[in-house]
Amino acid sequence: MGDLLIRNISDALKHDIAAAADRTGHSLSEKAKELLRRGLVVENEVKAVGGQSAYDALRATFGADEGAGDEFAAIMDEIEAERKKDFGRPVDLG
Repeated sequence: MGDLLIRNISDALKHDIAAAADRTGHSLSEKAKELLRRGLVVENEVKAVGGQSAYDALRATFGADEGAGDEFAAIMDEIEAERKKDFGRPVDLG
């Protein structure tokens, strides 16, 4: 196995890693390796999305079809038309 030297880590970051290591009973080195592994996993997952916007990624994840936006717009237009029909109607105060 090789060694890795990381220079110029802020004292705050080193303290946070050390505190996390203490909480889990690991050494500073073990905790740093774990955090690096997790960071690489997250980075690889983000790259897998392939430059999509968050909106497009969520639509793909939840299986929204292409016509859903048009259908939603039509429904909202119907709701707005029904809402506007209520204007001018006398109010029953009795």
